Amino acid sequence: MSMPFITVEGPIGVGKTSLSKAIAQHYHYHLLKEIVEENPFLGKFYENIDEWSFQTEMFFLCNRYKQLSDIKQHILASQSAVVADYHIFKNLIFAKRTLKSSEYDKYEAIYNILTADMPVPNMVIYLHASTDMLMNRIAKRGRDVEKMISRDYIEQLANDYHAFIGHFEKMHPEIPVIQLNGDELDFVEREEDLQAILQLVEQKLIKRSI
Repeated sequence: MSMPFITVEGPIGVGKTSLSKAIAQHYHYHLLKEIVEENPFLGKFYENIDEWSFQTEMFFLCNRYKQLSDIKQHILASQSAVVADYHIFKNLIFAKRTLKSSEYDKYEAIYNILTADMPVPNMVIYLHASTDMLMNRIAKRGRDVEKMISRDYIEQLANDYHAFIGHFEKMHPEIPVIQLNGDELDFVEREEDLQAILQLVEQKLIKRSI
């Protein structure tokens, strides 16, 4: 049986990295964090999405491809477990929202080539929250590059994620998806919420090993 490869996903500001860190620390898993602020196009993207979307998405795709290649070669190959604060499928969610149809077709073709032999997570944790909660968390963490993000963009993105996860569950019934409501759970400030989440993960890991 393959080692656990857990991915935490959800829209911007929902708490993916915080939860991934907590899971990694609890289980002593390798933590894979996505590259965000290093993207040189991101600030320009939020100022003018139409103009800079293709460059932004290609940078993310290439960097995530390199990260997953390294994980496959150096971590999973050595039978070590991994928890990631993203799934590469997020590239299609963002690209579908921002790219023109002609650009998206090219992008999807490149995506399919690059991800054809990439490691696939065997558990997905999907965090979702209201637009108000997401906007509050984005403002609270105060990243300069995110100050231009509009409420409409976040609301649309959250809807896109919800639709995509529903599609993902239908297409991959063999991969368990744990859905968590970020409006009801505060795993950063409330230890009991974190423990409840870890218990859900533990149940899925046990079931997977049976």
